[in-house]
Amino acid sequence: VQLQASGGGLVQPGGSLRLSCAVSGRIFGINVMAWYRQAPGKQRELVATIASSGRANYADSVKGRFTISRDNAKNTVYLQMNSLKPEDTAVYYCNGDISASPVYRADYWGQGTQVTVSS
Repeated sequence: VQLQASGGGLVQPGGSLRLSCAVSGRIFGINVMAWYRQAPGKQRELVATIASSGRANYADSVKGRFTISRDNAKNTVYLQMNSLKPEDTAVYYCNGDISASPVYRADYWGQGTQVTVSS
């Protein structure tokens, strides 16, 4: 199982970006998917999660600005980020609780994509 994150870049404050995370490989089922971020000198923090049902949860710092979604047919999760602030600058990682078979389930990480918010 592999997770491939993309969509990061440099954006001005107030701008928008959409991150994507595509899951590939031997997939029996994709359970909870999540986005985390890690800013320089800080611990990795949870940004948003989305269950297989589509129910989403967000960190207080991004509520109302970020939207997590998933396309189960494409095995892809997205993070739409609006009204970006300099403090959103970080490496963003996708994470998945994925079943490769009916009896094997594990936690997987993507490689990270850099988001820089600066004027």
